[in-house]
Amino acid sequence: MSDTMQKTGVTAPQGFKAGGVHCGIRKSRQKRDLALIVSDRPANAAAVYTQNLVKGAPLTVTKAHLQDGKAQAIIVNSGIANTCAADGIEKAEAMCALAAKALSLPQEDVLVASTGVIGPSIVMDPIEAGMPALIEALSVDGGSDAAEAIMTTDTVKKQVVTTVTLGGKRCTLGGMAKGSGMIAPNMATMLCFLTTDAAVDSSLLDEALHEVIDDTFNMMSVDGDTSTNDNVIILANGAAGNAMITEKNADYAAFVEALHTLCSDLCRRLAKDGEGATKLLEIKVSGGKTVKDARTIAQSVNRSSLLKAAMFGADANWGRVLCAIGYAGAEVNVRGVQVAFCSKAGRIVVCKHGAGIPFDEDIAKTILSEDEIVIDITLSDGDAHATAFGCDLTYDYVKINGDYRT
Repeated sequence: MSDTMQKTGVTAPQGFKAGGVHCGIRKSRQKRDLALIVSDRPANAAAVYTQNLVKGAPLTVTKAHLQDGKAQAIIVNSGIANTCAADGIEKAEAMCALAAKALSLPQEDVLVASTGVIGPSIVMDPIEAGMPALIEALSVDGGSDAAEAIMTTDTVKKQVVTTVTLGGKRCTLGGMAKGSGMIAPNMATMLCFLTTDAAVDSSLLDEALHEVIDDTFNMMSVDGDTSTNDNVIILANGAAGNAMITEKNADYAAFVEALHTLCSDLCRRLAKDGEGATKLLEIKVSGGKTVKDARTIAQSVNRSSLLKAAMFGADANWGRVLCAIGYAGAEVNVRGVQVAFCSKAGRIVVCKHGAGIPFDEDIAKTILSEDEIVIDITLSDGDAHATAFGCDLTYDYVKINGDYRT
């Protein structure tokens, strides 16, 4: 389903509205900075949070509000992260209270998230003043504005939609995410909000989310920095009318597969829009001894600054791939490693049996000059596989982060 449709991202499933406005948290009036997602009925909900020990206050409040596995709305701001501020919890609760009052909902049914600069305290006046406009902006066509309102250094909005048939009913899953820098495996290093009109038990929704994240968001890295405010939240309101999924049956498996498709698509979009990035990198590992080993190797190669820089320069420096495999900490027979570089311009094998082989450097450069590159690593240790998502490392990454705060 194309995200050029009016009902994009989080508003594609039945029963959801969203909106985004500029309320004044950010100085530029050209940038929306406050978003709201609302279900027209109570929804089962689940979330996964950053593993960083320094956590934003919104995560603490959201976790508390999700103790019953239920929620109906999510309020999000950009510009200020509400992290390491002395009054952070108070301000996060105040954001929920403002939204709850405007929507006539219990405060504990509103979740909250923030992104932006770490340290400053959020001034509540703009949020309070902007709430009427935000409520008025709520619409089934408002997903795009909401996706824009959560952007920081992102250059494009990230929205996806997919569908699945559950119990004979067509169910829709939608999502939006933000993230361009401070992205490294350790949960889900950005903000991501997922909605579905499928009916899924809260505990199974939580299990499905954790299962999918291990193979998607936790396999993504832009710069190796795990942020303080990262979280993924999913709301399932059951508006599609399928029978509630209460056990791990065929419907549960189909739902997990659809959720995996949704999250993988978001990962690709996030990685491709990494700060300063010019190329999406997919590191595909096959033949691993275990899934853990395959993931570890894919993550290690994906995090290599030397390799990322080589990809920026379209330099087929395959030795950097072997180097990252070697220090990954996984069990691997180095003499059984093959490496190939692939893109829409072709495929070229550059290493066999853990050693270099003759190859045409000009062809390799042509392949690596495309904006989407696959680093195909074949091991000889088993049948496990994994894929990591990343991007190249460019001069602009330093420029962007040299004055991010000021």
